[in-house]
Amino acid sequence: MGMATMKMSSARDNLVDAIVLAQTEAVILERYGRPAAVLISPERYDELMTAFEDSIDAAAFDSAMREEGASIPWEQVKSDLGLV
Repeated sequence: MGMATMKMSSARDNLVDAIVLAQTEAVILERYGRPAAVLISPERYDELMTAFEDSIDAAAFDSAMREEGASIPWEQVKSDLGLV
């Protein structure tokens, strides 16, 4: 996915065009020559949120794996939770 840049005033005046462009690439909206916002498609937003949530889960897993103490076997966890 590429990126396009658009002035905020241009995006405001041509909102439909900005939305159409955002379906195929991220649109960086600039205000006074500096990035102010990014316009992306709902599908791309979902992909990014899923990747972000996955990275949080991976970090939590890594943190748990670094903890000291005895491990509990998976079969025991399932049994304790009534899953077997």
